[in-house]
Amino acid sequence: MQYSVIIPVFNRPQEVDELLESLTQQNYKNFEVIIVDDGSTTPCESILNKYNQKLNLHYFYKPNSGPGQTRNYGAARASGDYLIILDSDCILPPTYFNEIENELRREDADAFGGPDRAHDSFTPIQKAINYAMVSFFTTGGIRGGKHKLDKFYPRSFNMGIRRSVYNELGGFSKMRFGEDIDFSIRIYQGGYKCRLFPEAWVYHKRRTDFKKFYKQVFNFGIARINLYKIHPTSLKLVHTLPALFTIGTISLLIASIFSPYFLLPLAFYALVVGIDSAIKHKSISIGFYSILAAFIQLLGYGLGFLKAVWKRCIKKEDEFSSFQKNFYK
Repeated sequence: MQYSVIIPVFNRPQEVDELLESLTQQNYKNFEVIIVDDGSTTPCESILNKYNQKLNLHYFYKPNSGPGQTRNYGAARASGDYLIILDSDCILPPTYFNEIENELRREDADAFGGPDRAHDSFTPIQKAINYAMVSFFTTGGIRGGKHKLDKFYPRSFNMGIRRSVYNELGGFSKMRFGEDIDFSIRIYQGGYKCRLFPEAWVYHKRRTDFKKFYKQVFNFGIARINLYKIHPTSLKLVHTLPALFTIGTISLLIASIFSPYFLLPLAFYALVVGIDSAIKHKSISIGFYSILAAFIQLLGYGLGFLKAVWKRCIKKEDEFSSFQKNFYK
């Protein structure tokens, strides 16, 4: 068995259905699929029945413990040489494993990851959220990879790692969010070879509305400080940009009480984002939604970052007592 696909899931049976359907369409067939239900109140086991004859499929149900520990549970039951870590809200193109094979034949890697894209079937808001997550004009410019401001760190929505390396590193930590970056940092610290596979991309749905998206990016901001407390050298100047953007936006909004001209920088940024997204998507409406998504992303991340600075660095609170209400079940 060459690859073991590990998919943690919590109350998302419809997403699992779409992901498994895309796995049946793969040109490359030498892989197993391990679904780990993390204490779902709406289990996905019934969805899996129609795929038992199409895929080498294994299903496990366990008490809720968060995504990192759920991936570890699946990895402990995997048999592949490489583990492919995917989120349940992903869809794979038919050439996904072909591209991984091509990259590994070209140059070996202990760990790797790929980018994400928006599927044609995504709603305008989902496409706008995807734009906000990958664009150079948002935090997409600091997430690492090709033409980015920071080196590439594989993320858990699309990550591959040699099983022996996974075991040597002890898998994911008990962090409730930011655990994938923590894992990537430890991969580099261990001296293992980690690469971006630019053509091994996935369609990633992320969040389906702006409220859920705000909660997600707010937690991303918190995670950055939690990571800093564990890995002090991991915090770079570029990671503070959303917080600076947040402080600047609030300052400009207050200043606009005295003169509307202070809103010009924000209007210019909105115009750049809107035009860029509208051109990329050939849609004015997606361009408009992308403006909202970009501000939600930067402000949400910035506010989470600043809150974590206050709680973790100034008040010296620990990770779990400070942000337990923010944990994803």
